[in-house]
Amino acid sequence: MRILVVEDDTGIAQGLRSNLRQRGYAVDVCDGVAAAWAALRAEPFDAVLLDLGLSDGDGSILLQRLRANQSTLPDAGTPVLIMTARDAVQERIAGLDQGADDYLSKPFDMDELEARLRALLRRAAGRAQPLVRHGAIELNPATRIVQLHGQKVELSPREFAVLRLLMESPGRVLSRRQLEEHLYDWDSVVDSNAIEVYIHHLRRKLGSQCIQTMRGVGYFMPQEPL
Repeated sequence: MRILVVEDDTGIAQGLRSNLRQRGYAVDVCDGVAAAWAALRAEPFDAVLLDLGLSDGDGSILLQRLRANQSTLPDAGTPVLIMTARDAVQERIAGLDQGADDYLSKPFDMDELEARLRALLRRAAGRAQPLVRHGAIELNPATRIVQLHGQKVELSPREFAVLRLLMESPGRVLSRRQLEEHLYDWDSVVDSNAIEVYIHHLRRKLGSQCIQTMRGVGYFMPQEPL
């Protein structure tokens, strides 16, 4: 999953990026409204962590702009979690009314931040249950454990990420480019055949029929397990 952190405090931004990367997320950082708006218009993100006091304006400007472009911007509905030192009740109410999905006051615990992030991603995927299941495969985003017929299957972080993307959109064909956009941040070096390698490893570990190929288009998990 790819996260955009919008934070102008370098120490906080780098700490978030490092911590979230260790937890398996691809993370990009912008320090202002203009840079973040350009990023959101150019590339897809699964969620935005948004500070309000930014170097070139208030983060609420970015939030309002994002929500106002629901019809023209593909990711206008991207979940947004506000993280700010402004903890007054009216501030929280205003942020939520402007379109934020959640609100977390600084300082915060990273475990709580990730739990809230998981909840946002779960709702965005249209799921109420914390576990993702597809036939005999069960994926737990919180523990990052995958089981097949109740037995744990060891996956690399990128294999886990590919599987999660496909399991959360059964029946939807995802192209190699779409998978790459959700797996890699700006600092990543992407091998030309990386996605094919991850798919091959997943089929070997979980069954050759678990992931299907639509030739020339991409990969998908059938809505009904084969």
